[in-house]
Amino acid sequence: MAVIYDLIRGQDTYRANLQQTVFELAQAMVERNIGAVPVLRGSELVGIFSERDLMKRVVVAGRDPLTTRVLEVMTDDPLTVGPQESLETCMMLMRRHGFRHIPICDGKLLLGMVSLRDIMLHDLSEKDEEVRMMRAYIQTTPEI
Repeated sequence: MAVIYDLIRGQDTYRANLQQTVFELAQAMVERNIGAVPVLRGSELVGIFSERDLMKRVVVAGRDPLTTRVLEVMTDDPLTVGPQESLETCMMLMRRHGFRHIPICDGKLLLGMVSLRDIMLHDLSEKDEEVRMMRAYIQTTPEI
């Protein structure tokens, strides 16, 4: 059974710092096609900045993304999971709290970020494999 860290092992996670402007971070998010970025102080996770933060705390609030710093509008102290957490638990947490990204941490040390899309694609791959195995079984079973 896969654990959450298996989905992102070896992945390079883009990380933001507290002093970046929202504009700089939004550009990086668009270039990398990512919806949420962990925010670090040194190597310690202190927040997360998501598309939702951009819309609620910058655009709708009428703030200037060129001068607003990430530390002013990020979500502080985000919920995290450990690297051995099950995929099912992570999905349940995301559903319960209404977010699509969750940082994977060892204490405050960020190991990576996983998205709901990552989990769903993993599940689809597993289902595809099950279907292939069932088809192979059906095709090789002798008729009685």
